[in-house]
Amino acid sequence: MNITFDNKVAIVTGGSSGIGLACAELFAASGAKVALIARQPERLAEATKKVQEIGVAQGYQLDVTDVPQIAPTVRRIRRELGEVDILVCNAGTNIPKLAQDITEVDWDAVLTVNTKGLFFSNQAVATQSMIPRKCGAIVNIGSIMGLVGGPKRAHYCASKGGVTQLTRQEAIEWAPYNIRVNAVAPTFVLTGMTKGYLDDPEFKTYVLDKIPLHHRMVTVDEVAAAVCFLASDAASMITGIILPVDGGWTAQ
Repeated sequence: MNITFDNKVAIVTGGSSGIGLACAELFAASGAKVALIARQPERLAEATKKVQEIGVAQGYQLDVTDVPQIAPTVRRIRRELGEVDILVCNAGTNIPKLAQDITEVDWDAVLTVNTKGLFFSNQAVATQSMIPRKCGAIVNIGSIMGLVGGPKRAHYCASKGGVTQLTRQEAIEWAPYNIRVNAVAPTFVLTGMTKGYLDDPEFKTYVLDKIPLHHRMVTVDEVAAAVCFLASDAASMITGIILPVDGGWTAQ
């Protein structure tokens, strides 16, 4: 099976590092024109340059928590790259804390990015470019923590549980417009966001013991491969699923 995205436009939020950057690179290598969205201009510029060495890419600075700026950014991408065929919502954050220690500020910081920003990104792309053309694929980056519980992650679990349910709901509501909406739910992936707490030997042992396949963490490239499959025509009858990329964590 040869998956290509020739003449397709793909948006990747949180595209300057980790899973988002891996997705952007794979889309570009497969022929797509890629719009990378990220908050930090220097990191965005560096990531965009890296993807441009592979294929066609352009960077767009946007904080997805700034909801009024999402729709204008999508309009700009449509003007500059073309109508949007694929959206990958990867922007996310976490603040590991015991449930009894989570503040309202912590709660809002996590859910505003992971759930609210994701939904309004889905909405902007769907209403502007996918619903009018009756085609498109959205892949949300969820987490196994949207399917099972985990320590020090009450607000993160809530946010990713929201991604799980939004994905299912949107898949049903937008099916008449031929828009497929799926999610990938990785286990722990070694990225800049996770490195701090995976440096804790006790926590890392806990994580690896929960992954029966090879007892190792998932790589960003393995997550990107699942994302690109769900975004491709090879998955033309797949919608509303949450695909764990977890080495068997949620099978237990």
